[in-house]
Amino acid sequence: MEEEDDCPELVPIDSQPGPPARQIPVTIITGYLGAGKTTLLNYILTEQHNKRIAVILNEFGEGSALEKSLAVSQAGELYEEWLELRNGCLCCSVKDNGLKAIENLMEKKGKFDYILLETTGLADPGAVASMFWVDAELGSDVYLDGIVTVIDGKYGLQQLKEEKADGLVNEAARQVALADLTIINKTDLVAEEELNQVRDTVRSINGLVKILETQRSRVDLSEVLDLHSFDCQDGAKLAEKLQLVKSAKPHLDKSILTVTFEVTGELCEDALNAFIQDLLWEKKFCNKAGKPMSVIRLKGIVSFAGKAHQVMLQGVHELYELNETPELWEDDPHTNRLVFIGRNLDKDVLQEIFISTVLMNGEKK
Repeated sequence: MEEEDDCPELVPIDSQPGPPARQIPVTIITGYLGAGKTTLLNYILTEQHNKRIAVILNEFGEGSALEKSLAVSQAGELYEEWLELRNGCLCCSVKDNGLKAIENLMEKKGKFDYILLETTGLADPGAVASMFWVDAELGSDVYLDGIVTVIDGKYGLQQLKEEKADGLVNEAARQVALADLTIINKTDLVAEEELNQVRDTVRSINGLVKILETQRSRVDLSEVLDLHSFDCQDGAKLAEKLQLVKSAKPHLDKSILTVTFEVTGELCEDALNAFIQDLLWEKKFCNKAGKPMSVIRLKGIVSFAGKAHQVMLQGVHELYELNETPELWEDDPHTNRLVFIGRNLDKDVLQEIFISTVLMNGEKK
């Protein structure tokens, strides 16, 4: 057996470390084919807004390697460079080549303040989002700011209603379920009654999402950037939003919907982790029809025994985290609010299991 190498001698560093580099926010732009994502990005790139924005166009093409166009807009001028990524790598595992390529891009920090990543029409934005979210925890130069889904006002309802074979999730509905912001585009092409149907369907799928309505994808950029949907800055806003969310009845058969409940009292942190893992990872919970519940997005504000600050719960697919927010609890007893977005969800079953396994004391609302 070979001897282990000797540990190298540690040398102290005299120079003082500088301030930490500012992380660059990544906004994922998704939406069904033809909804207006590319129009939105072109509008953002060519509009005068004094923001330096990099856009990565991530459409799948032929061949094992794919050139992605990277355009950096500054003072209305377009700079074009080429960023080569392997086909599909942005939807693969954490720290893959796709993310590495974007991290290499950070050397150009002086050129831009934001990254917008356009996913393919059929992509699951949750897979891409999880990659950036985890990478931020590993000390990356980028962090996930939010997910924006563009919906075709004219054909959106038809796309959301489309049934898939073998119980597969409708991609358009999943993109709405994961969104922090939805942009209903082409509103000038539809009657108000039809537009109401689109709005109602979006809200039934995702009760937390903010809705913007546009023509030709023209938006106020401040509505799209700096969403802070995955960090503690969202804590106070999220607490307010959760109070307004109502559980939805499915508008479509086998559809994704929003379920929410409130429970007063303090929670056991270990028990909450076990509850979430059984729900997200093990798929142990079934609805009254015996079908396993599947959660696509999870948000909440919870109270742990012995902690004065509110704790924010975030989940995307099988990935979740709990972060203490700067917000102190003011009401007593504390009100835990949880929102689940997914398929085959049953509010009564979820709430009953939650109260019996996670709640230390208190009552449901």
